[in-house]
Amino acid sequence: MSAKYVKWVLFTLLLLLLVVGASILSLTMGEASISVGDIIPLLKKKEGMDYFILTGMRLPRVILALGAGGALSLSGAILQGVFRNPLVEPYTLGISGGAALGVALVIVLGLHLTVGSFMLPLAGFGGAILTVVIVGLLGFLHGGADVNKMLLIGVMISFVASSVMMLLMSVATADDLHGIMFWMMGSLDEPDTFLIKIVLYASVVGLFVSYLLARPLNALLLGEAKARYLGINSKTTIRILFLVASLLTGICVSVTGVIGFVGLVIPHFIRLLAGSDYRFLLIGSFLGGGLFLIISDVLARTIISPNELPIGVITGMAGGILFIVVLNQFKKRGRHAR
Repeated sequence: MSAKYVKWVLFTLLLLLLVVGASILSLTMGEASISVGDIIPLLKKKEGMDYFILTGMRLPRVILALGAGGALSLSGAILQGVFRNPLVEPYTLGISGGAALGVALVIVLGLHLTVGSFMLPLAGFGGAILTVVIVGLLGFLHGGADVNKMLLIGVMISFVASSVMMLLMSVATADDLHGIMFWMMGSLDEPDTFLIKIVLYASVVGLFVSYLLARPLNALLLGEAKARYLGINSKTTIRILFLVASLLTGICVSVTGVIGFVGLVIPHFIRLLAGSDYRFLLIGSFLGGGLFLIISDVLARTIISPNELPIGVITGMAGGILFIVVLNQFKKRGRHAR
């Protein structure tokens, strides 16, 4: 086994250990403290307030953080490879804007009160998928796969959606405005276990499907023309990967709201530590994204306990600082290479 593969295996094991450690930390920390030694006895006992806090409140958040963080980071890694642009993230294509607009419409019209709370994630997913369809149809016109055109269309859709959002917020009531703002800042406080399972299963399936295309993704880094010379069907590969990344993003946004910076920062950080080979980058990004969101959730719940900060605030601040550090490290590497 070459030194590169040994490095990948060791780094993957390290990430897994960190995810397990962060998960245990998340289960024990909060307004009601639970020691590590009490976790197994509580799970066996299956009764009491601590058991409810552990299994009904904290464990679902850990699972949702792992699934959503992994999916968003995985989507970012995929899209950065497809578009060959380091600034692309899952929300660049207007997916978050479409989802936010769908949720805002439901809140302003009061459908979540008359029809049911399930209308919020349904509207978010519907808005995200509508954006994906528009970007995909316009980007894949005439049998092509114009990634630059798709990127520009996605950015324009984001601007349009933001403008309509501001219009809706300007006429919304105070309660509706609070609901829209709370959703846009992101939250892992999701009581519906069915939705949590959907996010987790979708993220695992997305990782499996994208990993099957890891070698074509590596070839696409050289450009579509060179990828074709290597025997890669670049158009089909781009379409499949675009669909996988878009669906993962749409599912996550519809359940957790807009949680920024995960899909932008984590793939860069993993790339800095272990290289840009997608055979590892996909797995590393998935585990790194889950780890980052689990830790961010712990901070959101404990910094001003018993109150809770929106997780989007934590990921935005921490992600921004981390991104600056990552860019600085890349710059130093470039200087050394010369």
